[in-house]
Amino acid sequence: MTQKVAVITGAASGIGQALAVAYARAGVAVVGGYFPADPHDPQATRDRVAEAGGHCLMLPLDVTDSASVDALAEQAVAHFGRLDYAVANAGLLRRAPLLDMTDAAWNAMLDVDLTGVMRTFRAAVKHMGEGGALVAISSIAGGVYGWQEHAHYAAAKAGVPGLCRSLAVELAARGIRCNAVIPGLIETPQSLDSQNSLGPEGLAKAARAIPLGRVGRADEVASLVRFLTSEESSYLTGQSIVIDGGLTVRWPD
Repeated sequence: MTQKVAVITGAASGIGQALAVAYARAGVAVVGGYFPADPHDPQATRDRVAEAGGHCLMLPLDVTDSASVDALAEQAVAHFGRLDYAVANAGLLRRAPLLDMTDAAWNAMLDVDLTGVMRTFRAAVKHMGEGGALVAISSIAGGVYGWQEHAHYAAAKAGVPGLCRSLAVELAARGIRCNAVIPGLIETPQSLDSQNSLGPEGLAKAARAIPLGRVGRADEVASLVRFLTSEESSYLTGQSIVIDGGLTVRWPD
């Protein structure tokens, strides 16, 4: 099979779903992982990929379980015959002030948002050759800023660029690239969750501080990720690219 194949974790909604569609339009086959307890129906991703003329296999996935992650990569090879790209997008977001932070809450966050990235890349690289590419989704919360009442989330997201830089160096001799994407305020089901994130009102308020005057869209982040795994970025590795409408470079009022 000459068609490129990508694995995407967290593919049932948000950036992951938008990336599956972007890959479909670019002629890349997708194996998407979704958490069975996620309220979003994976069939929606299958339908959107089909509408875009692509091929998509959606499989249940728990990124805290190495066997589950390994199986996702193995299924990609079994179904499509190869694996070229892996995008670690699955993420957990919970609010927890420091004095309410339990060890269990801290460890659960890092297990998904940082160790889950490592598991995804480790599983995928076993099946990759020269020209392979890895991308992890970080956040300006941790990747650039601190975020009160979200120290565990920010710590995990801050670790992602370090992981990617290290793997970029380690895997370069095999012709495999690794980069991180650091989204700013992007409208997704996760960011619209008022209990654990900003919610609709918080996003609308925050948008006023963004130089481009609005929050971002999932498809805009997906376009960047698609570029980073494509031959168009063949000399780009070990980088962390912020996509935030200019939020983190503006002069404070």
